[in-house]
Amino acid sequence: MTNLMKEAMYWQPHNGKVKCLLCPQGCIIAEGNRGTCHVRQNFKGKLYSLNYGRATSVSMDPIEKKPLYHFHPGQMILSLGTVGCNFHCDFCQNWSISQSDDLQATEEITPQQAVKIARKYNSFGISYTYNEPFIWFEFVLENAKLAKEVGLKNVLVTNGFVQGEPLAEILPFIDAANIDLKALDDEFYKKICKGRLEPVLKTIKTMYGRAHIELTNLVIPTLNDGKEKISALVDWIASVGTDIPLHFSSYYPCYKMNLPRTPVSTLKTAREIAMKKLKYVYIGNVWNPESDITYCPACRKPVITRRGYNISDYKIKGGKCEYCGEKIDVVE
Repeated sequence: MTNLMKEAMYWQPHNGKVKCLLCPQGCIIAEGNRGTCHVRQNFKGKLYSLNYGRATSVSMDPIEKKPLYHFHPGQMILSLGTVGCNFHCDFCQNWSISQSDDLQATEEITPQQAVKIARKYNSFGISYTYNEPFIWFEFVLENAKLAKEVGLKNVLVTNGFVQGEPLAEILPFIDAANIDLKALDDEFYKKICKGRLEPVLKTIKTMYGRAHIELTNLVIPTLNDGKEKISALVDWIASVGTDIPLHFSSYYPCYKMNLPRTPVSTLKTAREIAMKKLKYVYIGNVWNPESDITYCPACRKPVITRRGYNISDYKIKGGKCEYCGEKIDVVE
């Protein structure tokens, strides 16, 4: 047990073991063992967070990199990440930290230090990203509260796999989130991600309207790229809110998956399908400038033009399109 281990929130004794109640994995953990996330351990009959105050990455990023295109466009945000994840996706693009339990590869950071760094570099907020922030719950909650007190925004980049009670506790301090919706297919989640779909859908519905949310779907050839599967995904998102920005992202071979990279044509087809029902649809991980532009949903003129992560033209004033006056769903 190290000095940085902190007693975890959301657990209970269970037949001589402990049961973690943070995420829907519901791990039952014997003495000395860890949960599926690798960072919550049973130590002498209590559950501890091993990664509290441990960061693998601390850097300033464009908010568009999260990706969040409709939340304080063009601004820089302090980004923090640690080790561990409650999913084990075969295609994980951040596997070197998300699938790691190597605490020696981290550096100590306190919430006070994180807030101080954010203010020093004129960040408008703090993003909890790179790995799954919900399994860093104790640190993120404490950090988010402190950040909120000094006027900073809090952003989650998450798989959305969390129980309702901890989500309800942290949500008042969260301003925005990008949530991965990997497929509208529970078998995909079980087989490829070692998780389940329904809790993710519940998180999206719970957060919608209470924080700004955008969704990302990694399009993987032969697994979730069929037109019917894309249409089902889009239909479900539209049933929650047609104003939710959707980012289709290009898969490339990584970690345990060797399927060929997603063709750009597949991404364009997915975007065409989505644009019939959603107001804002983008393509990521490929160079396709047209798909980075935010168009007014009424007059279809470009209101935010991007070049990579940089904004080259901005035609929104007072939350409305400068051309036709239509409301643009952007948090400025």
